Amino acid sequence: MTFLTDFADQAVVLPLVLAVAVVLGLQGWWRGALVWFGAIAGTFAVMLALKLFFMGCSGVFGPYALRSPSGHVAAASVIAGGLVVILGRERALILPIAALATAVIGLTRIGLHVHSWPEVILGGCVGLVGALVLVGCCGPPPSLRLSPLILTAAVVLGLFHGQHLEAEVVIRQAASDAGLFPEWCHDNAARQ
Repeated sequence: MTFLTDFADQAVVLPLVLAVAVVLGLQGWWRGALVWFGAIAGTFAVMLALKLFFMGCSGVFGPYALRSPSGHVAAASVIAGGLVVILGRERALILPIAALATAVIGLTRIGLHVHSWPEVILGGCVGLVGALVLVGCCGPPPSLRLSPLILTAAVVLGLFHGQHLEAEVVIRQAASDAGLFPEWCHDNAARQ
């Protein structure tokens, strides 16, 4: 399970997102590169906000097993759906491929006891919305040379697979140090 889940670690997906954007730009599809980068960055920003909210309010949402929505699942979903768009495949395949990535990575996160079902489902929903935003904004891809894109993705995956960014720990510590957790959550959690 660790082998599969490592493909969606931030240490892998961040260089992959950047590399794909560069390859798209070098092939002249600037709109696709910007939308790819923007949709994924937006997905990650939403996940960061949700993580901050649920981490800070875990005492309030604890009974529902929502402590930190799965960023691995959101990343897998938006990237898988985005790659379908970039590769110029049938748009009808975007949601099924993104949902398949959500299911595979989600099951690994649950199997490894890292996330709960609600956290996986929430991460998957955010990733699916990110994929839909990407497809809605990028327009049809031009005729791209797919071999540089596939080769670049394979090299990035080969170089970074197995690396771990430990983003969750960094997010929790930085947010705690900066006092970013909502104060009302602490008040409500203390009352329960």
